[in-house]
Amino acid sequence: MSSGLTSCPSCGEHLAITRLSCSECGLSIEGKFTNSRFALLSPEQQRFAEVFIKARGNIKEVEKELDLSYPTVRKKLDDLVTGLGYAVKASEDRKREV
Repeated sequence: MSSGLTSCPSCGEHLAITRLSCSECGLSIEGKFTNSRFALLSPEQQRFAEVFIKARGNIKEVEKELDLSYPTVRKKLDDLVTGLGYAVKASEDRKREV
């Protein structure tokens, strides 16, 4: 996953992708391109998403690989969901689901 520049260093707003180029042949394409939601995540959130996907959502495996407690993994997962632009269910809603 990319940990490239996604926010303006001056004002902090998201940067727009306006040019793509091939490092092999030099071809450049200019226009307005959309970015993946995952590219807008922090490097830490991207790493967590990678581990979570690799573990196929098994929180115990994520705990082991990242050496984190269950509550910390849940918090990081909530942060990831928020970072992707989705609302996190309140803990009361989660308790009712179980």
